[in-house]
Amino acid sequence: MNGEGGILVRKPAWLKVKLPGGANFVKVKKLVNDTKLHTVCESAHCPNIGECWSRRTATFMILGDRCTRNCRFCAVKNGSVEPPDPNEPERVAQAVQKLALNYAVITSVTRDDLADGGAAYFAETIRRIRERCPQCKVEVLIPDFLGSNQSLQTVLDEHPDVLNHNIETVPRLYPQARPQADYRRSLQLLERAFHMGARSKSGLMVGLGESFHEIIEVMYNLLDHHCTMLTIGQYLQPSKKHMPVQCYLAPKEFGELKRKGLEMGFDHIESGPLVRSSYHADLQFNSIE
Repeated sequence: MNGEGGILVRKPAWLKVKLPGGANFVKVKKLVNDTKLHTVCESAHCPNIGECWSRRTATFMILGDRCTRNCRFCAVKNGSVEPPDPNEPERVAQAVQKLALNYAVITSVTRDDLADGGAAYFAETIRRIRERCPQCKVEVLIPDFLGSNQSLQTVLDEHPDVLNHNIETVPRLYPQARPQADYRRSLQLLERAFHMGARSKSGLMVGLGESFHEIIEVMYNLLDHHCTMLTIGQYLQPSKKHMPVQCYLAPKEFGELKRKGLEMGFDHIESGPLVRSSYHADLQFNSIE
């Protein structure tokens, strides 16, 4: 990978992961394929797919596998989208039941083509999971719904246990990394969610060229908007078409960000090179209950 100024940035040893395998991994993969569901684990090339699927956990991605936006860091496909599948919420609930999950994470591609951004499908998926698995906690990782209060309210009316929306990167890098998103809009969504009674959470990538000071400023911004759960992980370039990695943070630097964040007032921070938005989401939730 090429960093800023054409300097080769080599992937360090601590980012190597085992190839996925094992009985539980095979069972989850078969279930996902049989039910024709999408997971962010596969679509976003998550490095933790082997670990998570071996623990019989997965993050289900609703509203198809194509996004209406074109973020330059994301491996999810974009372009022409299909109408949402009305049976998808029930199929997700069936998968959660078959896996006997106690904690389910539901996310989606961004669907700016839909009037409500897909909020009704999030709400229906939560309802169906609760009908089949009343004991299961549900976390939703939502897009910004173009700032719609009504769409956010539609989701929160179903009382998800955690409302997650990723801030992704520092505001200076939004034009390059997230040209169709808005930093202030994302912060305001998290604040509105808090005032609507939700427990809010966000995620941040590092290694795109941000400074340590900029990361800390984002963390303060999140706290100022009542978001007290955070994941911090290393950006990994999905392909040559995506933004290059500018630097790799060492594990001790992730540890320093966690220490600093807890001192600042976060309730929980999961920080590490391979951490992603839904990594160990159940353990994060349980740690603050």
